[in-house]
Amino acid sequence: MIISRTPYRISFFGGGTDYPNWFRDHGGSVLSTTINKYCYISCRKLPNFFEKKHRFVYSKIETVNHWNEIEHPSIRAVLKYLNIQDGLEIHHDGDMPARSGIGSSSAFTVGLINALYALEGKIISKQDLATLAVHIEQNVIGETVGSQDQFAAAFGGLNRIDFRKDNSVDVTPIVAQPNRIDGLNSRFLLFFTGFSRIAETVAKSKVEGIQEKAGLLNTLHSFVDDGISILQSRSSSLDEFGRLLHESWKIKRELSTKVSNSQIDEIYQAGIDSGAIGGKLIGAGGGGFILFYVPHEAQSSVRDKLKNFLEVGFQFENRGSQIVLYNPLISHSSKEPLKSEAII
Repeated sequence: MIISRTPYRISFFGGGTDYPNWFRDHGGSVLSTTINKYCYISCRKLPNFFEKKHRFVYSKIETVNHWNEIEHPSIRAVLKYLNIQDGLEIHHDGDMPARSGIGSSSAFTVGLINALYALEGKIISKQDLATLAVHIEQNVIGETVGSQDQFAAAFGGLNRIDFRKDNSVDVTPIVAQPNRIDGLNSRFLLFFTGFSRIAETVAKSKVEGIQEKAGLLNTLHSFVDDGISILQSRSSSLDEFGRLLHESWKIKRELSTKVSNSQIDEIYQAGIDSGAIGGKLIGAGGGGFILFYVPHEAQSSVRDKLKNFLEVGFQFENRGSQIVLYNPLISHSSKEPLKSEAII
């Protein structure tokens, strides 16, 4: 039995510049952190005396004999790409709901790849893990997704992630005084809006005519530097980070009409009116979780105003995807080795 644990992420600035059809021409950057809410993938070789070769348990249960029969797109793509020959049983458990903007899809893909490598007795680097997850989602499955979630999930931590024109990706941890990082964390309130959305639908609307949105995306890109400068400053107020989030949210709404809606606007305005300085929807938009930057003295007011929405407490984390249980009781019997190199 192998169990991987992979964190979900919160992205602050630069979202949208991590899409390949943007950063391959202009470069891109995001500032994000992972949090102590996780996707767990358990995996074991399934003995061949079961009626079906594979069994997968997530929001539904699948029992199949071949890759092509698998409904879950990530499981199907990963098993096919890695040429898994043995029967498998895979279970998914998550601390947060799917389609909620928290990076759950990429956390699943990253965690699954990590677990399958471990099941074969192999170690994959964080860079290769993230790169392979991007390849699976963008090229094998063919989804319209960015490249930030996979790197955030694989590496963990509060990072600047830079996307180069040559398709390379650099992950740089943010160095700042501990009290600044802790102070930032303590000023965030996270609420679930109560409705989910399919991220790809929102993403497609954002990338349509993306070159025509260059002014907006360049501004969002510049906010990454601004946000890091605020965190590393010894004199500026952390409230400036909240104000920058507010400006970023206003710009992000201009990227697509699907980013927000009347319900989200009402929730956001209620938070601002009750003392939040800034905030944003987590992920592509359209639903899921909404994050507010709230000074300590206003947090009770915001909580009271939004008491009908589920609040989720969290802490920043810095471990990324990990194998938390390694007990390969059954040896590998496939004649074909697991591919060990990530594809860019």
